[in-house]
Amino acid sequence: MKGIIFACLGGFFITLQGVANSRISQDIGTWQTAALTQLTGFVAAVIILMLFIRNRDIKKLKQVKPLYLTGGTFAAVIIFSNVTAIHHIGVTLSVAVLLIAQLGLTFLIDCNGWFSVAKKKMGITQFIGIALMIAGVIVLKY
Repeated sequence: MKGIIFACLGGFFITLQGVANSRISQDIGTWQTAALTQLTGFVAAVIILMLFIRNRDIKKLKQVKPLYLTGGTFAAVIIFSNVTAIHHIGVTLSVAVLLIAQLGLTFLIDCNGWFSVAKKKMGITQFIGIALMIAGVIVLKY
């Protein structure tokens, strides 16, 4: 249950961030918005870390594989892509397509065991689920 609650919170905040960033980008530009969002997110994370997290061992950062340190750069591309999509196709369709893209890639990650994730066998029901989501986006679009 805890996982579902946090997934919902993440979904809510991704949507709110996309809408806010879309509005900000109209005033200052999309890449500037991505930079500002990354900066404010970094500051917020550091404050939360210092105030609420007991184990603040910075030395553990050395244990992270260099490949995974690219996650922050992905965030800049996510912000830019999301803002641009919202400008072109609106919030609802942007989020719907984003979810399908996420599911498609996570499906491949689970099937192939990429990034040290345990391989999962996918069946016809998973394919049907993704197909239904794609059909839903088509219905939203038209």
